[in-house]
Amino acid sequence: MEQLLRAELRTKTLRAFGSPGGGYISEGRAYDTDAGPVFVKVNRRTQARQMFEGEAASLEALRGTGLVRAPRPLKVIDLPGGGAAFVMEHLKMKSLSSQASKLGDQMADLHLYNQRLREKLKEKENTVGQGAEDAEPQYVSKFGFHTVTCCGFFPQVNEWQEDWPTFFTRQRLQAQLDLIEKDYGDREARELWSRLQVKIPDLFRGLEIVPALLHGDLWAGNVAEDNAGPIVYDPASFYGHSEFELAIALMFGGFPRPFFTAYHRKLPRAPGFDRRLLLYQLFNYLNHWNHFGPEYRGPSLGTLQRLLK
Repeated sequence: MEQLLRAELRTKTLRAFGSPGGGYISEGRAYDTDAGPVFVKVNRRTQARQMFEGEAASLEALRGTGLVRAPRPLKVIDLPGGGAAFVMEHLKMKSLSSQASKLGDQMADLHLYNQRLREKLKEKENTVGQGAEDAEPQYVSKFGFHTVTCCGFFPQVNEWQEDWPTFFTRQRLQAQLDLIEKDYGDREARELWSRLQVKIPDLFRGLEIVPALLHGDLWAGNVAEDNAGPIVYDPASFYGHSEFELAIALMFGGFPRPFFTAYHRKLPRAPGFDRRLLLYQLFNYLNHWNHFGPEYRGPSLGTLQRLLK
């Protein structure tokens, strides 16, 4: 492994430091190199390259806004015998605490970024002689992403859709329930889902949803801080509804309250927020059921039942 990294990174220095890190999906290790410290994630699954390329594209998109800090992706490397390694900038991180409010502020700006591009575009269209400039960031009018991303190790379909409820129902919830059907054939899940899917459009009635660039997996384990401010990592980005991001931010330990206070100062809750949050939490419970097994069956079915009341 170290020989491969030396060759791929064209470095004489390759010195591991710190403790090896093991996440739920991949293993990680930090190294000193000729060009500075890097962090290397390793995954032996056959789909590891696709997973890491989606993560690299997500990091590039987030960094490209200039609104949030995230590690700079450097290289995806195929491993002999299968799997891949993902090399990125190493950032010395500690748990999010004092920077929670600042992160809430930054995430709200990130979610408003595409909307502000739309407003700029409208202004330009109303100005005689102003043409589009290719070098400028372009407004994204649909929901999806330009490549496959993985929330965990399952590839997510990111094909562009005009309509958010259609995108979310088909390409997020239905995709998760298809996996549950394949692995468990759960009759209760199937029956509850058949009743819920016809009600989903009602949760979005009267709401204008502008596609927002999302981190896509913003739980407490994917954020941190250093002396310069907050950091986000391990994204599974796509353009979606900003509220989707907040569902997992409230689950599995959740974020400090100042995060939400700062966020909602810029992006207030819209009518029906709590019901839609439950719908978005359903996706996360289903995703955990598919990744970690039947201990998440109860929360998944319970959320389906609550949405049907």
